[in-house]
Amino acid sequence: MSTATRLRRNDEHRDIIVLEASGHVSFANCGLPYHVGGVIPERSDLLLQTPQSLKERFNIDVRINTRAVSIDREAQTVTTQSGEVIHYDELVLSPGAAPFLPPIAGIEQALTLRTVEDVDAIVAAVEGMASAVIIGGGFIGLEMAENLRHRGMRTTLVEAGPQIMGPLDTEMAQIVATRMADNGVDIHTNAEATAITEHGVTLADGQVLAADVVIAAIGVRPATDLAKAAGLEISGTGGITVDRQQRTSDPRIFALGDAAAKKDIHTGEDALVPLAQTANRHGRLVADVIAGRDTTAKPVLGTAIVGLFGLAAASTGWNERRARKEGYNVRIIHLHPASHAGYYPGASQLHMKLVVDADTDAILGAQIVGDNGVDKRIDIIATAMRAGLTATDLADLELAYAPQFGSAKDPINFAGFINDNLVRGERTVQWHELDARMTAGATLVDVRTAAEFSNGAIPGAINIPLDELRERHTELAGADDLIVHCQVGLRGHNAARLLTNLGYTVANLDGGYVTWTHGKQAK
Repeated sequence: MSTATRLRRNDEHRDIIVLEASGHVSFANCGLPYHVGGVIPERSDLLLQTPQSLKERFNIDVRINTRAVSIDREAQTVTTQSGEVIHYDELVLSPGAAPFLPPIAGIEQALTLRTVEDVDAIVAAVEGMASAVIIGGGFIGLEMAENLRHRGMRTTLVEAGPQIMGPLDTEMAQIVATRMADNGVDIHTNAEATAITEHGVTLADGQVLAADVVIAAIGVRPATDLAKAAGLEISGTGGITVDRQQRTSDPRIFALGDAAAKKDIHTGEDALVPLAQTANRHGRLVADVIAGRDTTAKPVLGTAIVGLFGLAAASTGWNERRARKEGYNVRIIHLHPASHAGYYPGASQLHMKLVVDADTDAILGAQIVGDNGVDKRIDIIATAMRAGLTATDLADLELAYAPQFGSAKDPINFAGFINDNLVRGERTVQWHELDARMTAGATLVDVRTAAEFSNGAIPGAINIPLDELRERHTELAGADDLIVHCQVGLRGHNAARLLTNLGYTVANLDGGYVTWTHGKQAK
């Protein structure tokens, strides 16, 4: 519909026909889970346009409940399920993606969430029910879990992988898992569903999870059957191959949205990014190309955010796993700043992770989790990546400041400061590297206060508070591999600088005790 309405604004005289297999067009599919939970109580609020309103305002011929079943590229026609043959000068494919349903016994009993009809089925199924199992720990699965809890249902989430929220790295995803568990969602990771019955879900280990309703949110696959049958080129990712103007291998046919492959910002290779903002941007672009404008699509970062029980979790670009898999020499930065000035009421903690190419200082990706200010910071980093700014450049971004909105040194600036320190030779150790280093004989010094240390400490650490370190540093004489840490990294940085200036070789535990705790909880 973005293509159709933009094209009408570009050209008043063109015939524009839209075929939609379902009974609704231009609906807010990202809002569907929130209707299930009653957060969006009125179903009508999800229906942004109707065929009638689109006809009246844009003179577009929108035909719902009309499925295209074949394309004749030579004749330039589309045939519908009713047998109608429609000629086209240009054809735009936006069939979206279909829920992935694994071949397990009873999968047909599971509900999925993709269309308005799907949400109607779920609302009807959960009415008066007490329990639900959700298979899949991605965005939709997590949003459904939250909203079923809003309904008061006992909710269990089953994820076959080692963690929920695949775009996040392990220690960042753990923050989300903790918030979900604190709000009554029972999470099973490394758990494979093998059968669905009328009573619940059976796991590979034999455990049976009782449920009145089962929802499959395992992921989606590009809906490419129509394109394949027409002989259009399909990418190795499974999406329809397109060029920079969203043209398929047939120059008269365009493809966009979840069905089309995108170009990754770092590699330029095909990627699947089923996100609304990208789909809508490409819809506008295709209309402009058809109307004669010379414009091209940009590579994608995959910027995304989800809100769960008051917590926001966002990511852009690559996570650490992907960067290492691609063979990059990565520099990792964790920080845990306040969302705004700590002295102003209402500040909460942000958990931030920056993935940097250590060879070029390019920002490869970022992840942020917290109650407030997450969207602002992830958008800044995504914009910096699009503009080609380096991680060090973040230190010099001029960002709006008032105590209720941020800090004089914004968390984004702090990420740049930390990166600049590392570029200039400061050393850090990651949470997952610590065990091996200590096994090999490293000395770990906790520079938090004695009270903090007594409330919880990393096994094997010795406690020398930062304010005593200048006088007590001789206790560390002879330590060949010295690692310091504090709660979140700042005092550890100060300790590392002090000891370095006194002649020690020292590294700071990146992100401090908080990051180490998140990582250990995940394991």
